[in-house]
Amino acid sequence: MNISAAIIDQRLNSVCDAIRDRAKEELKIADEEHLKSLAFVHLSVMTMLDLSDEEAFDCLVEGGQDFGVDAIHISEEHDGEFTVSLFQGKYSRKLESASNFPENGIKALINAIRHLFDPSSNLENVRERLRIKVEAARSMIRDGYIPQVRALACNNGLKWNEAAEQTISQEGFGDQVTWEHVNHDRLVMIFQRAKPVNDALQLAGDAIIEDLNYSRVLVGRISVAEVAALIERHGERLLERNIRRYLGLQGNRVNEAIRDTLSGAENSNFYFYNNGITLTCDKFTYNALQSENYQVRVENLQIINGGQTCITIFKTLKETLLGYLPPDAYVLIRLYQLPSDNEDLVRKITFATNSQNPVDLRDLRANDERQKRLETDISQLGFSYRRKRTDTSLKSRDITSGVAAESILSVWRRRPHQAKFLAREHFGKLYDIIFSNDLNGAQAIIATLIYRIAENKRKRPPEGAPQFISYASCFISMQMGKYLLKDLGSNIAGLTHQSYETARLLVERKGDEYFNQAVFDVEKALEMLYGDSDVSLQQLSATFRRGDLIEKLGHLD
Repeated sequence: MNISAAIIDQRLNSVCDAIRDRAKEELKIADEEHLKSLAFVHLSVMTMLDLSDEEAFDCLVEGGQDFGVDAIHISEEHDGEFTVSLFQGKYSRKLESASNFPENGIKALINAIRHLFDPSSNLENVRERLRIKVEAARSMIRDGYIPQVRALACNNGLKWNEAAEQTISQEGFGDQVTWEHVNHDRLVMIFQRAKPVNDALQLAGDAIIEDLNYSRVLVGRISVAEVAALIERHGERLLERNIRRYLGLQGNRVNEAIRDTLSGAENSNFYFYNNGITLTCDKFTYNALQSENYQVRVENLQIINGGQTCITIFKTLKETLLGYLPPDAYVLIRLYQLPSDNEDLVRKITFATNSQNPVDLRDLRANDERQKRLETDISQLGFSYRRKRTDTSLKSRDITSGVAAESILSVWRRRPHQAKFLAREHFGKLYDIIFSNDLNGAQAIIATLIYRIAENKRKRPPEGAPQFISYASCFISMQMGKYLLKDLGSNIAGLTHQSYETARLLVERKGDEYFNQAVFDVEKALEMLYGDSDVSLQQLSATFRRGDLIEKLGHLD
């Protein structure tokens, strides 16, 4: 029996238990066999995009009239582009499956890409859950943003066959669409990334090695072929501490430049054009009697900066017809041997080497004093604040830092458009606005409880609810916060541990009433913007993304 396939099949049992109720209610899927297929897609989405259980389920669109798309995820805009990940899952009950991903599945994904991202294509026969997401993507396209599509074919068997590969090549999507095969082996490799990486690095030429403040530092040069071989052996396990997910070759200018340099006439100058790779380890050893070309043995090796460079080098190697990289192309490496008991130093180095670019800094902020203080304050009110990401499932009294940030920015900071569409900056440029020094646990909890009501209504709209609810949860949360403060007879500064219980009971008793009042407000604001005109889903999505309604809602206060 294939061990990886068995591991995934066993894990799917717990995934089925976790999503069974929502699958039945939201997707009308109750059949156990169908549920297991859905669970496989859910697990693939969660693993490949590094999402929480709830975020991954929100991506699922499986069912009839879905263009062969089982899940869809739309990233935020960055540099005039955004990434759409399309998943199609084919799960076989036969664990020893030697079948390829079906060619008709590839054709269905091609058909989806051809139609879903053409704003003029008719979507009348597409399921509502998928249509809402696609229209959000189309509204971004109409605003001038360019979609980069990532098609992920997921199964517990083999990659698609040569005929399917030819179909992909003949379609002519070019660099705007990338194709990935995800199966049990790849998923298990990612699950096991916490296993320490012990290996040897073959350096080229001289190196500088010195002791510094109870640590050791090595600065040297390594061939890109050696980097590719390292990624080949260990894959994502090397990137556990690296805060960037791989952005892909196509559509990412930095990664495209790396590939072009390696493939072009200037590959020997790669060392000068690239910022290099930063690695940490628990220990490194080398033969000090040599004068150069050291082989360095490392224990618990991790790439904390330069993961994009490493994986792009590896993918470039795979794409070259000759199957090798230029022998005279090198990259700078900095290797730090750090005390194994000093995680704070690792965190600070990771932050310093990554924070020059806009990335998800949530994990790096986890040990910030404000986060620690908030954790303590929230725990005293009976909730648990998850300032660090974890694989354990969330309970109703758990609040993650990501959800807290979105809730606070919507409800108390009155920036709902930034809450929904600028998540990458919640722990970056917006961090001080969200987690200000005067933010307390009571405010964070109440904002989250309000936001949860709006989000639950978005996911399961009440009978006869207006269409805009699918895009408006952050705006609705903002208005709900206003009504709560009105009932409290206070401003946000007055919401403390002393008034917390009163506020919590108000949300519990009057949450639906606040929601309905907020929906009425948003409806009125839309009328002020558009009059009696029919507003398409694309227009609605664009309106909430740009925050056009904030001023109009302000007039209703």
